[in-house]
Amino acid sequence: MGKPKLATADKEILVEIVRLTQKLKLNGSEGGWKDFLVRNDRKLGTSVSDPARRTKEILMAFLSTFPSETQKYFDNMVRRIVERKGLDLHLRKFPESESPELKLVRMTAEHSDYSRNFSFQSYNNDWKVMPIGKASKVINSKSLIAIDCEMVSCKDGTEALVRVCAVNRNLEVKLDTLVNPNKPIDDYRTNITDISAEDLEEVTVSLSDVQKLLKKILKKGTIVIGHSLHFDLLALKIDYPLVIDTTNIFKYSDLPLGASPSLNNLCKTILGKAVREDREPHNCLNDAKAAMQIVLQKLEKGYNEPLQVSSIYVSESDLAKLLVHRVPLCVPHQNLRNVFPGNPKIDTNIRMKGRFYSTYVEFGNCREADEAFHALDGVEEEDKIGRPQKLVVCKHDNKPVGIICVRKMVRESSNKRQLSLENEETINTHESSHKKLKMCCEHEREVERLKRELREREDEIFRLQKELDSAPKLSGIMKNFRAINSISN
Repeated sequence: MGKPKLATADKEILVEIVRLTQKLKLNGSEGGWKDFLVRNDRKLGTSVSDPARRTKEILMAFLSTFPSETQKYFDNMVRRIVERKGLDLHLRKFPESESPELKLVRMTAEHSDYSRNFSFQSYNNDWKVMPIGKASKVINSKSLIAIDCEMVSCKDGTEALVRVCAVNRNLEVKLDTLVNPNKPIDDYRTNITDISAEDLEEVTVSLSDVQKLLKKILKKGTIVIGHSLHFDLLALKIDYPLVIDTTNIFKYSDLPLGASPSLNNLCKTILGKAVREDREPHNCLNDAKAAMQIVLQKLEKGYNEPLQVSSIYVSESDLAKLLVHRVPLCVPHQNLRNVFPGNPKIDTNIRMKGRFYSTYVEFGNCREADEAFHALDGVEEEDKIGRPQKLVVCKHDNKPVGIICVRKMVRESSNKRQLSLENEETINTHESSHKKLKMCCEHEREVERLKRELREREDEIFRLQKELDSAPKLSGIMKNFRAINSISN
């Protein structure tokens, strides 16, 4: 039986592909889907634009307006849909056979971002569409591989792969190689990738070589893991449906709809440690291992309740900072000191973006940073994940030059918790000191009491001894009485 193709697809599959063209805003020779309806159906036009309510012939006629390279892409999509339907059918027949690993694949596929992120336009010649094999084998798959890539910016405006790492579920390294993009590079992003021009001088491995290596690894239903994995698959130019994206398998209590946590924050939440320190370059291999460990923890512990990830484990030193961004390049960073009360330290490691830059302002502690923020004269708002920031007029040479943003490091509730912890720690310290002082005073009083009792007893002994010495006859009689008593006994 040949590979499924667009020409032999049933209506249900054609409907999915037409909807995909709408989502990706793809146009054929007669425009997009609604343009096509206006031109070819004067009676109904776009009044009935739902593809499911159109005939198979109309759907096929629209998809036929696309060029041959896009037709290849549609053929790939047909195969993907057929593979997925085969898995779904097998699951309906044998629901108990689905492995926990495949459940996470299903969670990724059912996420609202999946169709947008993983619908690759894999019709270009350098793309590889990897088959997944028979549904009966895939359904029980426990084979996992975690992948992470580093990309550089090229002079033609594209991004290109320069390093790829892959580890299995035992964290054994299955692939770790530098890749030569074989085209001029505009920005190596060394501060992020930790890769420079010198690192690639002797590299001969190409993207095609990496694809061949991965094709051997991705066999018999191996599941691919990654954090924001679609970016890695785009860099690898590999279309493969058995994926687990670590951003899609958890619920989050403190992120807005559509936002995803960073790998670092997710590691802090799930693994209890960061994958890298602040401003440290990425380590491709460590990131792949971290993604694998997150999935293994998910398989072991579930983590079904929403996670708090946006501000978790912010260090005390970071809480003592404010981020200043959208600062015009004409403003020297030293001048930012004038915006804040006191004499805060301005981080000289500025990050430029277009006509603006950003940096950190450092204070003595969290409370000082909090007080400095509230003392600023500006319009307060929240960023996209709820962290407070103020829009403040920035001046240079006593003239307004624009509006800068000053942002706190965590959401207000998290900051209050931190301040509460600081207060609690201070109170506990004071209480502890008070208790120690109180105990010390009590011990001193007890010593004084014992000394006083001892003196009183010594005085009493001295008095009795004096009385005894003043009555010698009585003393002699008592001695004779004791002697007689001892003989009689």
